Amino acid sequence: MPKLRSNTDLPLQFALLAVAVGIAAGFGALVFRALIAFFHNLFFLKMVSLHYDANVHTVLGPWGAWVILAPVVGAVLVAFLVKNFAPEAKGHGVPEVIGAIYYTNGVIRPVVALIKSLASAISIGSGAAIGREGPIIQIGSAFGSTLGQMINMPQWQRFTLIACGAGGGIAATFNTPIGGLLFAIELIMPEVSARTLIPVALATGAATFVGRSAFGDHPAFQIPALVLGPTHLATTATIVAYLLFGLLLGLMSWLYIRAIYQFEDWFSRIPGNYYSRHVLGMLIVGIMMYSFMHFSGQYYVEGVGYSTVQDVLTHTLGNPWFLLLLCFAKLLATSLTLGSGASGGVFSPCLFIGATLGGAAAVLFNQLLPGAHLDMASMAVIGMAGMVGGTTGAVVTAIVMIFEMTRDYNIIIPLMITVSVAFGMRRLLINDSIYTRKLSLRGQHVPDSLQTNLYLLHTASQALSRPVHCVDAQADISEIRSHAGQLSRSDLVLTSDGKPTAIVLSEWLPALRKLPDGPVREVLEPYLDDAFIVVGKQEMLFDVVGRMRRSASGAALVSNDRNDSRPESLLGVLSWEDMSRNSKLPVSLLQKQHPSETN
Repeated sequence: MPKLRSNTDLPLQFALLAVAVGIAAGFGALVFRALIAFFHNLFFLKMVSLHYDANVHTVLGPWGAWVILAPVVGAVLVAFLVKNFAPEAKGHGVPEVIGAIYYTNGVIRPVVALIKSLASAISIGSGAAIGREGPIIQIGSAFGSTLGQMINMPQWQRFTLIACGAGGGIAATFNTPIGGLLFAIELIMPEVSARTLIPVALATGAATFVGRSAFGDHPAFQIPALVLGPTHLATTATIVAYLLFGLLLGLMSWLYIRAIYQFEDWFSRIPGNYYSRHVLGMLIVGIMMYSFMHFSGQYYVEGVGYSTVQDVLTHTLGNPWFLLLLCFAKLLATSLTLGSGASGGVFSPCLFIGATLGGAAAVLFNQLLPGAHLDMASMAVIGMAGMVGGTTGAVVTAIVMIFEMTRDYNIIIPLMITVSVAFGMRRLLINDSIYTRKLSLRGQHVPDSLQTNLYLLHTASQALSRPVHCVDAQADISEIRSHAGQLSRSDLVLTSDGKPTAIVLSEWLPALRKLPDGPVREVLEPYLDDAFIVVGKQEMLFDVVGRMRRSASGAALVSNDRNDSRPESLLGVLSWEDMSRNSKLPVSLLQKQHPSETN
């Protein structure tokens, strides 16, 4: 698409762009929720209306038992949209945003915002057991990416606008501006600095203002006053309960991640096509939600599930065994929904599972741990935070968002204990979060942290692990074949007129015995790498990686002095594989993105 000329290096201009993305994310949330309302009322109540309160249960409409087919019809429409217009709109959205930053230079097609809005609204509106937050994040990010592509700007600014859209979407949805900012920091932004934080803060503030103008200045849930005494009065039983609950949430987070991707694998093996598989999955979900309506009076597992969460928070639901049933039913319904190919998020199911599990745990722990005195609403709130932190890896976001919702300082310590334990437990069982798992299965890895990799702070000489041998490029291969045993663990540098001209890494040298006689350069031509740089032994690996990327080099010759490439000064060779071993990052990621090149 054509690029508009703009000097976005000026702070004021870039700040205005960030605010524009935040406003767009806020209005995107408004339009998206209106679309959900439209399709929900059409599918369930046979009426045209844009009014829908997700915190209130949907009544049994005029369709009766035929409402089972509502998710099926929705599945056909979603499959048509996704298959024909935007395959990226399939699934829960956030992995595509993260992947766009690390693997496609921040490019998200504009059509994704439109198709994601329609497909996810139809999925959720027709009863799919998924959330609206993931789509809102992808919609806001798509707008930020599109703006970044239209205007000529550095790569780091385009990445920042994507983070503005993602954080703005979360902030507008939950009325949590700080939570939206932290979400962008923990999951989206490849760089955290003043130049990136301030624009994202402006965007989340603008998005929150838009959200409050439309939805009011209150959190997503009406949370009653929590029964949490001051931290210093907490009993030993209470602390033990929080620790056990954290372990339980960690296990559930692991199960949630594994279930979603296992169901994707299972559905991919079912004979048929995208349409038939998605229809099958949503038919089972339709039967589940109508069964709950028939036997218990509410659909419970359909849609975002906020009404069920609200029931737990207000003690409307109190039977621990029924709450556990709802917990695992939602897990199954969400796995069927996303595994079969729906378009929607995983955030809301996390809240549902955490709330129902927390409510059940409060009752059962009070029986098992006398003196714990746990409140259902309090444990439900802690459970929501634990599931979000455990599954997404956004631990600080989960803690702060719940604090913003409750505004009860006494909940901070229980949140910190439970969410941290949940995250740690999940990491012991599976390293990937629910977002990075999808990327890992594609072979696309993202860094675990945004801080400078400590391994890259080593010097070039510290990273050397093999000796180097220099030979004249015109020498006969037979002259060095007799030393093949020694050279098999060494790198070979070919020289001409006393200067290095090419490198042969040690992994190729065992082939020397099988090669014919002739000049070294000619015989070893298939194994040569003549794209290299010379670095000083005291240069930091962080800088070496940046120089290798900028010059498209395959290796770096380490010398006593950066400006001295004489054979007698060479100490060794560093390849991309060496850099990967030292930084604990995959080669593909080192070559794709490096912090020193975001300027």
